[in-house]
Amino acid sequence: MAMQKFAVTPGFEVGGTLFRPDQLAVLGSIVGEDARIEMTTFKQLYVEMDEERVEEAKAKLEAAGLEVHPAGFVSKSLITCNFCRGAEDSGLDVAKMLDEAIADHPVPNPLKIGYAGCALGTSEPLLKDIAVIKMRNTYDIYVGGEPRGLKASLAKQLHADLTPEQLAPIILKLIAIYQEHGKKKEKFSRFVERMTLDHLRQSTLAERMDTAG
Repeated sequence: MAMQKFAVTPGFEVGGTLFRPDQLAVLGSIVGEDARIEMTTFKQLYVEMDEERVEEAKAKLEAAGLEVHPAGFVSKSLITCNFCRGAEDSGLDVAKMLDEAIADHPVPNPLKIGYAGCALGTSEPLLKDIAVIKMRNTYDIYVGGEPRGLKASLAKQLHADLTPEQLAPIILKLIAIYQEHGKKKEKFSRFVERMTLDHLRQSTLAERMDTAG
């Protein structure tokens, strides 16, 4: 029996990216006892199941309100904080907009993009490949976080004082640059180091200027 893998998320609301018990029950009932379910480090569940049943299962999961994403070498769905300051103050609408824009793009190595609704950064955004942090009424973008190994490091600031409209164009440009110039299986942190922060900043200035409010 040939197996195929895909990712499932619950979406996010105030309270964070959490699977409700009823969602997990629906997931189990749809994919069946023979499926394998793996917890990932980017708040997705990987489901591996009989490839002949995958399309039917995906349709049923989406009908049940779950989000289905490709597994593997793609930009992952947005990894968020718990929006503990409330939907408006934490920028929940902005996070939803970003998630729709940035997820599922093919990349040389799986790309983790984090979001924090305030400077406390409870979702550890600076350990992600790309991070968006809400700073009162504006947003900062950081790049190149590395959470693992002896060379673990925090992401560095790429742009500050951004409007919500500037975020997706800049991040999509970063993804496009990574798609074009990244080496196969090259971590984004190493890619940032190789390309240099200054080069990436200059390469995304047009997107910042074009959407300046």
